[in-house]
Amino acid sequence: MRRAIIKGVGGYVPEDVLTNDMLERMVSTNNQWILERTGIAQRRILKDKTLGSSFMATKAAETLLKNTNTDPSQIDLVICATTTPDHVFPATANIVSDKAGIKQAFSFDVSAACSGFLYALYTASKYIESGSHQKAIVIGVDKMSSIIDYADRATSIIFGDGAGAVLLEASESGNGIIDGQMYSDGVGAKHLHQKAGGSAIPPSKHTIDQRLHFAYQEGPAVFKWAVTKMADVTEEVMKRNGLTADNLDWLVPHQANKRIIDATARRAGLAEEKVMLNIEKYGNTTSGTLPLCLYDYQSQLQDGQNLMLCAFGGGFTWGALYLKWGS
Repeated sequence: MRRAIIKGVGGYVPEDVLTNDMLERMVSTNNQWILERTGIAQRRILKDKTLGSSFMATKAAETLLKNTNTDPSQIDLVICATTTPDHVFPATANIVSDKAGIKQAFSFDVSAACSGFLYALYTASKYIESGSHQKAIVIGVDKMSSIIDYADRATSIIFGDGAGAVLLEASESGNGIIDGQMYSDGVGAKHLHQKAGGSAIPPSKHTIDQRLHFAYQEGPAVFKWAVTKMADVTEEVMKRNGLTADNLDWLVPHQANKRIIDATARRAGLAEEKVMLNIEKYGNTTSGTLPLCLYDYQSQLQDGQNLMLCAFGGGFTWGALYLKWGS
């Protein structure tokens, strides 16, 4: 069976660090409160206001191309998952392709909040499986600092900036992306969204004065949905594929909140050493969390290992994807 395998991983995070101690001087919070509720100690921030998500995405893609010794001309598909595109149009994927020297690719963006990379990876795998495309780059990137109100404790403590990218190719080895399940429910839109800036409420002096261009989140409602849905879909895909705590090697969860990650791991019966975790140093990079986990843990991944990726995001969107690592 022709499957899409991950041939390599690239990643990028900005140099500037925003610690919990720094946030204490910006908003009513403290280091212990943040750590206990989120598991986050610091996050990376792209401070240069002239640089957008495409800058980080290009860095991740270029690292990926170098690590896999892939010529940009070989890439025929680029999907970029982002909630913070450089522009309303063109797609950030188009900009990244140009900057990375990828001139023969079909490229587009996917917007599914924190589930964006998972949606994009699942979508790209179908192009590879069909035979219509041979080499695909899937990117998850967000410059969340561009839409965060640092006077809002509900969001300022959570989000950071970063990007990750993977290269997909076809294989008949038995490894690769085996199964996935994606969901969405628009009833959750009211709990996590950006109020202004789109066609429904275009930018104006009023929307700027009212600070409507920042991410808005109702924490308790989002937490309740995330804890349930991310664990549910992970369990669903595990059962469908005969996976248990014994034969699942890695859980790769969206890095939104350590309590949500722990709840998902408990439902799956997994020990801590089988759970990829980097939320403490990056925070929630939205579309960037899953590929950044793979990037940070790639030296520990072995051929034939079973990985379960899962995420939950605004919309609401959620899903899980099962893959077998290796070529």
